[in-house]
Amino acid sequence: MKRATRLFAVIAACTASALALAQSQETPSGEATAQAPERAARYVDLRRVQPLTGNVAAGEAKSELCAACHGPQGISIAPTFPNIAGQSMDFMYWQLVEFKRNPDSPMSPLVTDLSNQDMLDLSAYYASLTPPADPGAEPAPVDATLAERGEQLYLAGDPAKGIPPCQGCHGIDANGHADALRTDRDGHTPYASYPALRGQQSIYLQTKLAEYRDGKMDDSTTDFVMTGIGERLDDESIEALSTWLSSLPPAQ
Repeated sequence: MKRATRLFAVIAACTASALALAQSQETPSGEATAQAPERAARYVDLRRVQPLTGNVAAGEAKSELCAACHGPQGISIAPTFPNIAGQSMDFMYWQLVEFKRNPDSPMSPLVTDLSNQDMLDLSAYYASLTPPADPGAEPAPVDATLAERGEQLYLAGDPAKGIPPCQGCHGIDANGHADALRTDRDGHTPYASYPALRGQQSIYLQTKLAEYRDGKMDDSTTDFVMTGIGERLDDESIEALSTWLSSLPPAQ
């Protein structure tokens, strides 16, 4: 019981710390809505976003180019590309917005001609897909010791290094924040853009965590939160987290 109480205290403290970090950043005037922001706005405030909607059928019709890298059913054809089947619609939409705002991203040329409605529809389509229980490929061997360390970091963090538990934002099951779709009193969904991580590509996760650690992500309030966490992660921690998360079966 004492151990559970201590773990709860760590989770609560780290989650509060992460939210405080986001709130400490300069807030631009107005709210972030489902209208692709101009680059003139320094960053997107994802704490004040409205619920998103898109047309699934229209998104499917527009997905041919996406399938070239992310597979016809949203399961990546290469370890450097993320699996997006069943991913949070809000996360995908705001990622597309970020790619459109950032001319240095490899994705930028691919989203240049997408309208705001295109991005909403594509995000809705891939969010509607159920990841296959058996992706067909033989799973890569997993380093059990490394995966165990990753699970420990995900669930409990490492207080000695200032690393909060990932489950505080991404859910105890690594399937996204438990209150992702809950609106606050102002109609905002401040937790909707936190992605699901279970069953994701290991190399992709390592790349993204390294980008946060190295301060390369600065386009949104969630980027600021993850940068503050990423700078506390060493290579072993990044590999451990990625190993464990990628070993999990996707949510059905």
